[in-house]
Parts: sequence; C-alpha cells; structure tokens
Amino acid sequence: MKVLVIGGSGLIGSQVVAMLDELGHEAVAASPRSGVNSVTGEGLADALAGVQTVVDVSNSPSWADDDVLNFFSSSTRNLLDAERAAGAQHHVALSIVGADRAGESGYMRAKIAQEKLIAESGLPHSIVRATQFFEFVDGIADSLAVGDTVRAPHGAFQPIAASDVATGVTRVAIGQPLNGIVNIAGPDKAGMDDFIRSRFAASGDPRQVMTDPTARYFGAVLDDRSIVPVDGEDTTIFESHFSDWMESHPATHSQ
Repeated sequence: MKVLVIGGSGLIGSQVVAMLDELGHEAVAASPRSGVNSVTGEGLADALAGVQTVVDVSNSPSWADDDVLNFFSSSTRNLLDAERAAGAQHHVALSIVGADRAGESGYMRAKIAQEKLIAESGLPHSIVRATQFFEFVDGIADSLAVGDTVRAPHGAFQPIAASDVATGVTRVAIGQPLNGIVNIAGPDKAGMDDFIRSRFAASGDPRQVMTDPTARYFGAVLDDRSIVPVDGEDTTIFESHFSDWMESHPATHSQ
C-alpha cells in the first residue's frame, strides 16, 4: 500500500514513515522541504498519484490563534479536495484528546475545526486523538515559567511517548477507516504539576513548581477531564511509563 505522510519529516511523521516501510508498505514523506505544501496546495496532486492512504501529522509553525486556525483549516481542505480528486481511500489525522473539552485554547479550537472538516467531508477517515507527548513536558514547563517559578495546574495529565503515538497512528493507517475517533494515551495519570516536578527532580532543574489552579495550558484552564480520556471514549492505553522514558531521555535544565 502506498501511504503519503504529510509532516513526514517531523517527530511523529518520521517514525510513522519508518514503521510503514518496515511493514512493507510504500511510505512517502511529504513536507514543504520536499516540495509538498498542504497549506498552499503546492505539489499535492503529484504527491497523491497512486496513494491509497493519507496520514496527516503536520503541525502549524505558529501557535498564534489566527495562524493555527488558518493552518489546519487550509491544509485540511486542500488535502481532502486533492484526495477526493485522486481517489485516495483513507484519510488519517492526528488530533488531541479532549480538544472539544478545552476550547478556551486557540490551538484546540483549530484542531476541532480540522476534525469537523474531516468528519463532514464524506471521505473514509480515521481521527487519532493523542494525549500530550512525554517529549513536550519540558516545553510545557517553560511555557508556564515566570522567572524561577513554574506555575502549573493540577488538572489531570496522562502523557504518552512519541514512539507510541507513531505506533498508534501506523496501526490505524494500515487498517480499515474508522469513520470516527480513537484516543491513545500513556498509562500514568496525575496532575500536570506533578509530572513537571518529576521531570525537574530527574533533570536537576532547580526551579520551583507551584500548583496554580488558574494557570492556563495554552489558554485553557484544566480540570480532571479536560485533556485526558474519559469514560465512554474509545481509548487505547500504551505501556511506556514516564519514569522509564526519563531514564532514556535525560535533560539538562535550561536555567
């Protein structure tokens, strides 16, 4: 099967390409660097020749509210139109667990808009919603820092290893279209503040973590349901633990 991976040179996309190749499929990595720009539509028609499945794991270069909405809306419309013209049989997109429960965030609103376009397209599709990646915890902490203090919410957090995200996306890509949503998450759930404390303890980061229930995660105030799977949602829990990941991914604090 020939699979076009939009964002195929990124953290998740490069691993999806490698996994698909290992399984014997023909995976094509597409990005602006390879002459394929889903936002403008450049190169899409040629890239889709002979493609059965499109996997979209691309991300906006800017997280400003208007920019990210324009990115996901324009890119998704262009992809769906090009897939329809080319006769592609399955559109797979990576989204975020709880996007519809954290709509105060402009980024989450953009992902909701992306999902809506896909669901209403009439094309066979699957949406894989993942929780936040282990690899993002350092950046999340920095986004919540004021000087030497990180003011973090205690809202529930259930992150997942990027390698497990790639595995989850790959499994869906080689399967039949779900025409719906599946969630994927890691096995450990605690407050976001507690995860950051664990990371700081492991990395030797001296900054203080203060629990602040009003602290916003990219614009959203979190509770114990916002960005974690909840009862009734189709969810696959992967086995990689944050503590094990930290042992193999040491960090040197930036302060």
